[in-house]
Amino acid sequence: MVARQMGNAARTHVGGPVHRSRPVCRPVILGVSGSRLVSVLGVAVLAVLAGSTPALAAPPPAAPAASTAPAPAACGPGPAPAPRRAAGPVLAVTGLLPTLLGAVARDAAAVPTAPPTAPCPPARRPPTRRSVGDDTSAGVLQHWGTPARVDEFDGTALGDAWGVYNGPGHGGNGRRTPKAVSVRDGILTITGDSRGNTAGMEWGAGQRYGRWEGRVKAPASDRSYDALLLLWPDAENFPVGGEIDFMEMMDPARQRTNVFLHYGKHNDQISGEVRVDATQWHNWAVEWTPTHIATFLDGKQWWRTERVNIFPPGKMHLCVQLDWFPRSARGPVRQSTMQVDWVKEYRLGPADLARSAADDARRVAASVGSAARGPARP
Repeated sequence: MVARQMGNAARTHVGGPVHRSRPVCRPVILGVSGSRLVSVLGVAVLAVLAGSTPALAAPPPAAPAASTAPAPAACGPGPAPAPRRAAGPVLAVTGLLPTLLGAVARDAAAVPTAPPTAPCPPARRPPTRRSVGDDTSAGVLQHWGTPARVDEFDGTALGDAWGVYNGPGHGGNGRRTPKAVSVRDGILTITGDSRGNTAGMEWGAGQRYGRWEGRVKAPASDRSYDALLLLWPDAENFPVGGEIDFMEMMDPARQRTNVFLHYGKHNDQISGEVRVDATQWHNWAVEWTPTHIATFLDGKQWWRTERVNIFPPGKMHLCVQLDWFPRSARGPVRQSTMQVDWVKEYRLGPADLARSAADDARRVAASVGSAARGPARP
């Protein structure tokens, strides 16, 4: 169906790892440095030669231990060793050797040792946010990588990237108004009322080739309201600029959904249909490459065309619309809605384009080979 062929000119925009040094280990012999050992022996020898019994200051009494439980080890290097305290042995001529050895032992016991260091755990990065329903999205199941942009509809209003239409509705019927748009609890809602007041919006500048996906729920509606996700030309040159309605719900029960590819100056179309209960949340996606256009439902391809000669000639951008077709109404029009949980846009990188070009070359070669062989014999 033609989603935006009339009335769109009147719309307005609303709206490194941390490197840690290891503690330096200094060699100690028997817990006493060489210079200290020479000093102690020198004092003893002088005492013997002088025939006296000199005494060094007595050691202070040991402080009571505060606790025998080991302190928890911190990650990284421990504190630098504290200076060694002076030994306080009493050195007498009589029994010099036992006294000397005792001093050495006490001095060794006084040497503090750095507590063992525990390895620090790796720095944790903030977890990447996972969208609701991501596990059944084309972005995940088809390995599309990281999206170039995402809108989860947090907050209470649309972001600046959105342009909300403000003017006549589709075909001049009803009106597209920002008042029909609401954002609450992470959900975008478009409401169409009994007089045809509804809404539509576009997601900024587009791209030539790429992937788009949205998570949508559309309760059963009046038969005059269609819910759509579509790609529209940046150049605003419909119909020659093309249109890709990769999710158009025309069935008021929302049990059947269609795809329409519009092309050419006469607005020619090709289409497809899939059956699913769209009153529940589902992920709808489109992939547009130089060699094919494909649509996906909950991560699985359900429609595809390789008719490259009818592809859009320029950049396209995503639009979300609840369009009113009063000719389909029977009796009083009842209020209808569509809800969107999130939308995502993906770029096609060089590898994607190269793979697409290779696929196109193989397709052309196979077509040429088939034509050269002619029809199969009965």
